[in-house]
Amino acid sequence: MEQCGHAVLNTEVKQKDTNRAIVIAVSSRAIFDLEEEHRLFLEKGTEEFENHQRANENEPLKEGTAFNFIKAAQMVNEKLLEKNPQEKLLFDVILVSNNSPQSGSRIINSAKHYGLDITRFCFVNEEDSTKYLHSNNVKLFLSADKTDVCNALKRGIPAAMVFKQEVLAPSDQLRVVFDGDAVLFSDETERIFREKGLSEAVNYEKLQESVPIGEGPLKEFAMLLGELRKKFSLDNSPLCIYLMTSRSNRDMSARAIRTLRVWGLEVDEAFFLDGAPKGPILSQIQPHIFFDDGMHHIWGAQGVGTPAALVPSSC
Repeated sequence: MEQCGHAVLNTEVKQKDTNRAIVIAVSSRAIFDLEEEHRLFLEKGTEEFENHQRANENEPLKEGTAFNFIKAAQMVNEKLLEKNPQEKLLFDVILVSNNSPQSGSRIINSAKHYGLDITRFCFVNEEDSTKYLHSNNVKLFLSADKTDVCNALKRGIPAAMVFKQEVLAPSDQLRVVFDGDAVLFSDETERIFREKGLSEAVNYEKLQESVPIGEGPLKEFAMLLGELRKKFSLDNSPLCIYLMTSRSNRDMSARAIRTLRVWGLEVDEAFFLDGAPKGPILSQIQPHIFFDDGMHHIWGAQGVGTPAALVPSSC
């Protein structure tokens, strides 16, 4: 099996060019609320779970944490095609599930119910479903399972773990917020900070000020968003990109900005918070997703209703 099964929900949807598209793979538990069903599986086993799913296959699942992010990506596609019907740089969404194909009808029916433009469904009844991500050219994998996220990261796939939470209504714009070190950038400075303290981290930044920071696990995905962002004007874009980092002082902040310039990644706004809580600003931005490697920042985001996705620093 080299490619996941292809299932087009809307015959009017433009066929994606998988070599050019920004392919996002999202697990069924990330995009839909399947927590009760997951507990049923853990407590009573596969047979009871599959019977439940088949019995309720026409009952739409509730929206999950990543639902609005996927819907907003679909909206950006619509804006892109309005500008250029031949546009190739589009979001292409794959749904990945560890459910068996026999119990997958409810998931497909739920996608139809909400009008989700999901082009492929992968029902992989195996322990590690991430082995199919490379063959589908995936640029971001979102899952509610840390093991799957770690497996994807080890395979070189940008990935993050989403958490079940109450999500406040996000902005109409697709807004994506990236943490800096260990997410957008490498963790080189963060390691020094953890091991030797702030003063040594600052000294390291001064010595390296003319050297771009190394690439983090989500750099490739961010660069693709940046390429897409340039297709719209500054004043009328359906997509905004943010950098929000705990970096402090002029030396550490300047190196981060210089790195973005070298990469050619233009962010709409950047926040250097010197370790201050991120929740208050996230509540103002109202992003569709916030990527960070620190659980305390994830909890802060959850506290203000921001969909949070953890990029594990250790697997």
